[in-house]
Amino acid sequence: MPVTAMSWRTVLILKAFVTLIFASTLEVGGDALIRLGLGGATYAMAAGALTLFAYGLVVNTSGLDFNRLMGVYIAIFFVVSQVISFILFKQIPDDRIILGGGFIVAGGLLILVMT
Repeated sequence: MPVTAMSWRTVLILKAFVTLIFASTLEVGGDALIRLGLGGATYAMAAGALTLFAYGLVVNTSGLDFNRLMGVYIAIFFVVSQVISFILFKQIPDDRIILGGGFIVAGGLLILVMT
């Protein structure tokens, strides 16, 4: 079965989306681990440093043009950071964060659609 241009575009978008989710999870997770480490869990500090190192590797070896995808990354980063903040630190976003985050996500979607 031949692969059409549309399916290649879909595959590329999905690859970029998965890579961006993975990278933002590493970045936010590394920061959260360091935050836990500052509270006294020294092993978390080391784990955070390794996680942030892994983030750097993913970003720089993924082959994605992060300059063009930065807006999309920021939107994904926002969502991932809110999820991790809720799970690890029991912080519930207030109405201002939800409203502002909606604008961030809308901007990321606009950039994704226009790219």
